[in-house]
Amino acid sequence: MSLPTFKLLLPRTLQDAVSHLARYGGNIQVLAGGTDLIPSMKQKLFTPAYVMDIRGIDELRGIHVVPGTGVEIGALTPLSTIEDSEFMRRNYRVLYEAAITVASPILRNMGTLGGNICLDTRCVWYNQSLQWRKSCGFCIKKDGDLCHVAPGGTRCWAAFSGDTPPALLCLNADLEIIGPRGVRRVPLSQFYTSLGDAHLKLDPNEMLTRILLPESSAGWKGSYQKLRIRGSIDYPLAGVAVAFRKNGGPVEAARVAITAVNPSPVLVPGAEHALIGKQPDEHVATVVGELAAKAAKPLTTSGLTPEYRREMVKVFAKRAVLAAARS
Repeated sequence: MSLPTFKLLLPRTLQDAVSHLARYGGNIQVLAGGTDLIPSMKQKLFTPAYVMDIRGIDELRGIHVVPGTGVEIGALTPLSTIEDSEFMRRNYRVLYEAAITVASPILRNMGTLGGNICLDTRCVWYNQSLQWRKSCGFCIKKDGDLCHVAPGGTRCWAAFSGDTPPALLCLNADLEIIGPRGVRRVPLSQFYTSLGDAHLKLDPNEMLTRILLPESSAGWKGSYQKLRIRGSIDYPLAGVAVAFRKNGGPVEAARVAITAVNPSPVLVPGAEHALIGKQPDEHVATVVGELAAKAAKPLTTSGLTPEYRREMVKVFAKRAVLAAARS
């Protein structure tokens, strides 16, 4: 498969990037690591007239500690930088664990944290070649009006399959977004729409610039557990992130989030209350697993059955609670 024809834009500053977005918004794709965008373009899932390669904007890279505030991570920061950071391993364990599960070492060198947050949703009826999709009459997400996963429905159920966003949800992360109207800051929990086709609350002339982690989430115990067919490379077919604050006594604060079983990563309702004030033992972990499975809405968007994926969310949530307690 070959790439469609496009014009490559190479900004060297954020101001240059914003100018390109203002001029070509709606007909432009932002290239960071390219590990997801390039294969999708070869499948003709995206055919933009312009591709803006932002890898030359150095200010979008790096992990920066801001005393009294927290940590700022540039959207272009490779996932391998988080993997190699002792600071992230000690202070933001759940994000570190999620980052090291992404794809393979080579792809983590290329793939970025911002790209993983903005990852396109996936479905076995969507992530195929143009010829394959055409033979099936296309789908709601691309070029058609039929959902093969939920026939008769008018909603796209493609699953969000990023590993780091559930961890970032547990850490109460914010995002910095820039566009022609200036800079805005939005909680990650408000960034996703829960729709499989238009899944980001990001205008066509905007781009993600930084991820902001609060100091109040530093030092939390955490774990990320991932279901995939192979031990590397694969996207998650279910993923669970758990993080909580605990200083010798019972859990003081906690969050649990899931990925790859809904059109967006979501915080598990009730999980915080199931953990706070308790010791994270087998019983508590089982309760959290039940709550996580209840929040999961997997459909036939992947090669594994929805029933199996929901059951594994329960299993992995329990494992994540117990693993976090040992971390």
